[in-house]
Amino acid sequence: MNTSIKQKHLELSKVGIEFPTPKGPFCALKDVDLKIDKGEFISLIGHSGCGKSTVLNIVAGLYQATQGGVLLDNKEVIQPGPERAVVFQNHSLLPWLTAYQNVELAVKQVFKGKMNKAEMKDWINHNLELVHMTHAADKRPDEISGGMKQRVGIARALAMQPKILLMDEPFGALDALTRAHLQDSLMEIHAELGNTVIMITHDVDEAVLLSDRIVMMTNGPSATVGEILKVDLPRPRDRLALADQPDYNHYRHEVLTFLYEKQRKVEPVSTKKKATEAKGKNKVA
Repeated sequence: MNTSIKQKHLELSKVGIEFPTPKGPFCALKDVDLKIDKGEFISLIGHSGCGKSTVLNIVAGLYQATQGGVLLDNKEVIQPGPERAVVFQNHSLLPWLTAYQNVELAVKQVFKGKMNKAEMKDWINHNLELVHMTHAADKRPDEISGGMKQRVGIARALAMQPKILLMDEPFGALDALTRAHLQDSLMEIHAELGNTVIMITHDVDEAVLLSDRIVMMTNGPSATVGEILKVDLPRPRDRLALADQPDYNHYRHEVLTFLYEKQRKVEPVSTKKKATEAKGKNKVA
């Protein structure tokens, strides 16, 4: 009889972290348990200060958990590595390099000695094509828009051929229309590559549109996973068609209920903010 237990692709087990402060240790996270299958798209959502970015940084190997740990394909994560690429809200492109050269830099770091020059060129162009940026390959960051910069940042991350794509509010600084276009592109890329994605977002609609599961974090300190919502919507997903679907609105309601009732922030809010929440509560405070 086979008694082996299937190992999850990525597993966070009892993860906790404390940071030193003048007043003593501050517990940011406590007992974070999360198991992720290969190819899943996971969103982390919660109020500001709930430790979403801290979770992402621990998975990236940028922070070391003080309790528990992270396993990727049964190997402990203890430092950064190319198998875990990060896309931040700030694109972090080198301003003196073109879009092509920014992607090339990552490719050379990961595939030096594994690809010849022609293979590298093809691979760089392939990843620029994935994000629809081949037309601007020779443009520097100051010559392209914010959305285009973020596309190059995603291409650079994908070019590392990571097992896990980590995204920290990648579209948070963009206007609504650009954000929608990039969300659609991300869904196309995920469908084509089948990569595992963990994305932080403050936008409820974005989380429901993109995710297989939404991980809702409790408020800090000692933040942890509050609830996990499985989003059982067929792919490919069309935002206009979903807007009128009862299932879509059900998932949206579940997330809003968690954020604004079960984990309501106990802090004063401005009149303008109250009005915004009353109109739809699309984004987390």
